[in-house]
Amino acid sequence: MTKQHNDPSSMGLFGLALVTLIASSNKFGMTHGVSGIIPWAIFLGAGMQLYAAKLDADKANNFGMTAFGAFGCFWLGVSMHWLISLGILGSTALSSLDSHQLGFALIGYTVFSLYMTIASLTVSKTMTLLFVFIDLLLINMSLSNFDIAKDVTHNLAAISEVLISLTAFYMSASLMLNERFKRNVLPLGSAFVEV
Repeated sequence: MTKQHNDPSSMGLFGLALVTLIASSNKFGMTHGVSGIIPWAIFLGAGMQLYAAKLDADKANNFGMTAFGAFGCFWLGVSMHWLISLGILGSTALSSLDSHQLGFALIGYTVFSLYMTIASLTVSKTMTLLFVFIDLLLINMSLSNFDIAKDVTHNLAAISEVLISLTAFYMSASLMLNERFKRNVLPLGSAFVEV
């Protein structure tokens, strides 16, 4: 009997949607500090996306595995950075923290996201839109981290993060409802490039 694999994308996208919603509340000044974001970043941003990546790997879905795996690790890295900045990992780690190293990681993730945006052209219009918003977030976070037009780039990052959250919620709902009702309840749009 062939083992059936369900599509983990709805779950992974929900993890992304929720953690970016919570993180955006901090960027907009609606909440303060990162202590309350860390659990959601670890369990939803990282844990749920890494599990989705593992399930996509089982299905030989390289795009899903790579996207969920890379962004799951992103949230683990950011969480560790926040733990260090809060002094939770000790005063030695805190005293040697250079936040510009996070900036270089953000630049690396921007490069990654840009080529994943190109790859997303073969998935769906909504997936491409999601990656465009991720590109905008990472570009503006990188600039803000290096104090380049910080007020503007910080606000643009906050707006991008909300757009990521809304798009990911929509995609998660679409994949779940379309599968359960066996019809296109919430359309994702055909791919820009058919392969």
